Amino acid sequence: MKNSLSPYLLICCLLLSGCASIVWDELTLMPPPDVYRDGMLNPLPETDPFDSIPYQGVLYATNRKPASTTDSENYYLNERGGLLRLGVAKVSMISADLDWDEIQKVSLLTDRTQDYPLRVTNVEEFGVLEETIPKIMKREELPADVLDGDEEFSAAINAQLARSKRKDIYIFTHGYKVVFENPVLVASELWHFLGYDGVMIAYAWPSTPSKWAYLKDTDTSNGYARDFRKFLEYLGDQTDAEEIHVIGYSAGTRMVARAYEQLALMHHDENHEEIQEQLRLGHLILVGSDLDRAVFGEYLADGVLKVPRHMAVYVSDKDKALGFSRWLTRRERLGQTLSEESLRPSQRRLLTQYSDHISLIDVSDAEGADTGNGHGYFRTSPWASSDILMTLMYDLTPEQRGLVLKQNMPVWEFPGDYLTRLWATLEKKDEDFRDAYQAHQNP
Repeated sequence: MKNSLSPYLLICCLLLSGCASIVWDELTLMPPPDVYRDGMLNPLPETDPFDSIPYQGVLYATNRKPASTTDSENYYLNERGGLLRLGVAKVSMISADLDWDEIQKVSLLTDRTQDYPLRVTNVEEFGVLEETIPKIMKREELPADVLDGDEEFSAAINAQLARSKRKDIYIFTHGYKVVFENPVLVASELWHFLGYDGVMIAYAWPSTPSKWAYLKDTDTSNGYARDFRKFLEYLGDQTDAEEIHVIGYSAGTRMVARAYEQLALMHHDENHEEIQEQLRLGHLILVGSDLDRAVFGEYLADGVLKVPRHMAVYVSDKDKALGFSRWLTRRERLGQTLSEESLRPSQRRLLTQYSDHISLIDVSDAEGADTGNGHGYFRTSPWASSDILMTLMYDLTPEQRGLVLKQNMPVWEFPGDYLTRLWATLEKKDEDFRDAYQAHQNP
């Protein structure tokens, strides 16, 4: 029995890692969300948005150690840096000499004939978030030019918010086994399909690009929630954002959920409305969460639902990566599906009585949810990406987005006519879409 574990461990690691020829600092542009199919809804501006975005890139925050000229990494190492650094990254579509009109067309194509890889081409660091400087460290030990980073960062955010229709901040944070560039590239994709409105920030915690780094990376994700909490508090205090939304993915949800629990404990004497007024935390979206389900229950007991305006937990039974994590830890993961038989009475009451504060969304039957190892469905499933983006863009409830409740369960799922249902809601919400939709219905 002892000797039989090694092959199984190897197989599970391969399910997580994919092929060995990974280009770590590059990402192929995700499929377009299906909600944009047929051109009836186009989020993209008519002209190149980076001609008018004040900082001409994607903002980032990272507690990775900066790379030196002798390091193989271009910008930041896969090591803990001790401070949260703030800056802006430039992202380009490589191997394609396309102008903005062409980029619009290819990014919305559902039947692309080639891949369009993205790459970070430049990084400018503003400095550090001073609230993350350890008390034992003296300010004079740091270069003077890094101490104004938080002021420059918040000024950049506020300048972009001033020109945006949606005065919101969106934060994406990643899973294990990736380099600094990965969350920047994913954040740039999501912002692209949000129409470059509001402010998108990539949060890059120090994960490691190795399939053997699972335990190391999950330790880091668990342990570095303080920096993320400080970052959220800073954004609430120093920016003009109406709301701050967070998309946490995979192992990164451990850090995110723990930061929200810390905020719940710090504000335990305040009610939901009072916390909202101070922190302005809107949607918390947990995708493919590798958090122990029982640990999440402890966070609920500490009042974590008082912190965001609404929490959406996406789950899937097609997620092989979480299957590995479940096998390795012998603990159910938050991002795995619940059957009717396994749904406890307390869980049923939570999802029913607190439906205004938390939604459980099963993507198992959504188009493209089983692509690859089924873990990255928020990018690979055109329905899942549509659902997330329409939540952020229009602030729609699950029912408004076209989801339906499972039979005998307070869990939302994707019906076969999901898109038709979603479009019917958008027809009421968006005047421009209504005109295009009606013209499409009656050519």
